[in-house]
Amino acid sequence: MLRQGLARRWALLAALACAAFDTVLITLGVLGVGGLLARHPTLVTAGTLLGAAFLTWYGLRSLRAALKADHAGLHAAPGGAVDGTVTAPARVIGTAAAFSLLNPHALLDTVVLIGGASAGLSGSGRTAFLLGTVLASWAWFFTLAVAGRALAPVMARPRAWRVLDLLIGATLLLTAAGLLRGL
Repeated sequence: MLRQGLARRWALLAALACAAFDTVLITLGVLGVGGLLARHPTLVTAGTLLGAAFLTWYGLRSLRAALKADHAGLHAAPGGAVDGTVTAPARVIGTAAAFSLLNPHALLDTVVLIGGASAGLSGSGRTAFLLGTVLASWAWFFTLAVAGRALAPVMARPRAWRVLDLLIGATLLLTAAGLLRGL
């Protein structure tokens, strides 16, 4: 999402897709799906392994981009891609879906933690909690999209882009390792 904002390509669509997927996951959590999943450890283990594999793949992809000798900042590559950004609307939505639905941390945060936090609420309290968490999610994703747009001049420098790719790659690999350690 931040990458889409930096490249000024489909950032609002990426924010909309991520916020929509988050809304679905938060709603499922508040409705009690997290408790149901917790009773099936095989599903949790399978999801964790898939999520760790996805995060590892994406982390290695970011590190590889950072280490490229010809890293050029925010300049268009042949075919219209800008440093790994997705250029087709369907791919923007697909990438958002993957990061939302294959990311165990996103699932834990939305379905399990937020769902668990709402478990003691009833009626209007639960509805208010659901609306508040969904609103916070939407604010977060659209802020990332707008922040990316504002940071674009800084990210035109190859060194800044390299640092961002290194941070993203390291964060994703550490997250994947943490997930595997938790098994």
